[in-house]
Amino acid sequence: MESPATIAHYKAGMVLSGVGDALGYQWEFEYSGPCIHQAVQKLGGLKNISVSLPGFPVSDDTVLHLATAEALITGKEGEELLHEVAFHYKEGMKDMSGRAPGAASICGVDQLKPGTKGGYRIAYNKTTGGCGAAMRAMCIGLRYPRPEQLSSLVAVAIETGRMTHTHPTGFLGGVASALFAAYAIQRRPITTWGLGLVKEACPIAEEFVRTAGYAVPETERDWGYFTEKWEWYLELRGLSSGNGPVVFPEAYGPVERDAAYKSFSWSGWGGSSGHDAPMIALDALLAAGSDWEELMNRAGFHGGDSDSTAVIACCCWGLMYGMNGVPKCNYANLEYKDRLENCAEKLYALSH
Repeated sequence: MESPATIAHYKAGMVLSGVGDALGYQWEFEYSGPCIHQAVQKLGGLKNISVSLPGFPVSDDTVLHLATAEALITGKEGEELLHEVAFHYKEGMKDMSGRAPGAASICGVDQLKPGTKGGYRIAYNKTTGGCGAAMRAMCIGLRYPRPEQLSSLVAVAIETGRMTHTHPTGFLGGVASALFAAYAIQRRPITTWGLGLVKEACPIAEEFVRTAGYAVPETERDWGYFTEKWEWYLELRGLSSGNGPVVFPEAYGPVERDAAYKSFSWSGWGGSSGHDAPMIALDALLAAGSDWEELMNRAGFHGGDSDSTAVIACCCWGLMYGMNGVPKCNYANLEYKDRLENCAEKLYALSH
């Protein structure tokens, strides 16, 4: 895995994010991990599932991830980029039939006015701590993958996240997803990712919020939950210092994972918030190593918000391991595969 990230890794990251989304979305509203595992086995196991239309569409996660990516590949920067993203989010919302977009995303995008002054910002809403920003931000890490680009990554993740998710638990989820994708490209040890989020990215994010001067008192008031929950998780897994070894419970099958993911969550639905969608993705990446099927078992086949946790985990996994060991039927006929690959190629070129 130590070889540098190539264009093939970029393509795998983007395509597998869509695969994880489509597979997770199939059972998103089945709240029992064991039942999902049984359903997968009935289809002959993961290696026999053809992820294609009509049975396996992508969800709102991939549509909006593509919207972010297709804005980024224009090469625009600063406010010009933000208006471009807002425009693409508006376009993306026209493609939501049968894709189950979240309320905050629908409501936020409705308020965007790309092209008008400040039109990429919406009013602060304290109920927007969901995972809608986290599920569409990985490509920001592909655009700004280098350690010295961290402040750009954080700024773009915050401003694009706040287009729908103004609560810090929501938009910091976008920072986490973008950051983890960048770390995957950097070949940074996975045991250090969570610590990097809390100790490196979050302080930059806090400073950015202050200087950007939008909804500062509200954001500062609601800031604490995200970092506190992440510090709790790192302690739980023995990763507070970033060295490991990772501590998993002795029994940690589908039943135990459902319970654990609930304990990560804000409201009892694991992965549905900005803090725990990337948290479950990281939990799966830490345990699965280079095993694609194990990754999906943990990140995609559980009783929580499974498409949003899988879209993040599978993107990072593809950036690290490419298509190694992924059955062709899982990705060859994926909906929007060409668009995902096109974004990957252009993001790779821009990042170099």
